[in-house]
Amino acid sequence: MENQLRIAFFPDSYLEVNGAAMTSQRLVEFAKRKDFPYLCIHAARKNETWQDGSVTYMTLKRSPLSFSLDEDLAYDPFFQRYSARIERQLEAFKPDVIHITGLNDLSIVGAYLGWKYQIPILGSWHTNVHEFAAHRLAKMLRFLPDPFVKKITGFAERKIMDGAVFYYKMPKVVLAPNQELVDALGSGTNRRAQIMSRGVDTELFSPSLRTVDDDVFRIGFVGRLRAEKNVRLLADIERELIARGKTNFKFLIVGEGSERGFLEGNMKHAELTGFLDGAKLSEAYANMDLFLFPSKTDAFGNVTQEAFASGVPAIVTDLGGPKFLIDPGKTGFVARDLSDFVEYTIQLMDDREKLAEMKSNARENAMSKSWDAVFESVFDGYRLAYELREKNFKQKR
Repeated sequence: MENQLRIAFFPDSYLEVNGAAMTSQRLVEFAKRKDFPYLCIHAARKNETWQDGSVTYMTLKRSPLSFSLDEDLAYDPFFQRYSARIERQLEAFKPDVIHITGLNDLSIVGAYLGWKYQIPILGSWHTNVHEFAAHRLAKMLRFLPDPFVKKITGFAERKIMDGAVFYYKMPKVVLAPNQELVDALGSGTNRRAQIMSRGVDTELFSPSLRTVDDDVFRIGFVGRLRAEKNVRLLADIERELIARGKTNFKFLIVGEGSERGFLEGNMKHAELTGFLDGAKLSEAYANMDLFLFPSKTDAFGNVTQEAFASGVPAIVTDLGGPKFLIDPGKTGFVARDLSDFVEYTIQLMDDREKLAEMKSNARENAMSKSWDAVFESVFDGYRLAYELREKNFKQKR
């Protein structure tokens, strides 16, 4: 079965604009390039099925009763109506392993069918849904006293995590983007848990694409401008920099979301570009001198690696997955609070020699991150899930 396992992939996010969707698309492209038999079933605007090389695509439209989870990502409580149609596609494709990516409408159907037909399941974790939901809840309850809000959101976060861990007991193998999650899922599910890192395109993102040549220190951010990304901290950092007498700097903020109005109204040295992709996004990264990522909910943080590839060191929070990408003092810093963000930023604003060294280190770090190596490890996970199922069958005979 070496590399010829037939995989049915149920990505919850595929056409949306986020790191999970981008990773899912690249995984399917990898399977096609390697000529591996692959079935990709995802939500789209209409129902279609077609073949492209070794990859079979099946797209399914969500119902009008779907509700929004984030931007263009939705949940359809009636997605199970497609179960019979998906079953027929699985019977025709004959998968050896089913790959699910999260607790959402599509993956729930994939997990159910895996259980029904006794097809081994691999599950990959892409989003910290427990932290994501807690931040959303905290924003909704801002009118209440802080201690009360923390108690409610803390309880909600724990219960959602408990539910997610229970869901991930169905797969035989679980992949997660950082060691913290690997440990939590491994111990919570009693399943084989392994790292699924992320790669970065070092040609698409490169310091050679820089177009500015002046003395302005550009501080960048790329991502959704939403509460769970903690973007209001950017305004706090700017305020502190001004208070410390810094003037020759500019924030370059790429992204859209509900917090854009707040940032526009509360920042003096900021250019908000809106959503960018392709060459314009690559140029924006390359024009940054320092990347700030205040999010506390990201499981990985693709944007940090994209900054590295562009030759830009990063400062991230000590919560979530991005901190595992940082080599402190070499490719960036891990900040505990606002004070750390400000101090590390000023350190690099004042020491351009240190900044140049860290820019070089960041680029070198990114050059070692190959998407092919990441996806080879995913296929290793498929083989492990298949072998564990076969071993279990033999033990029962």
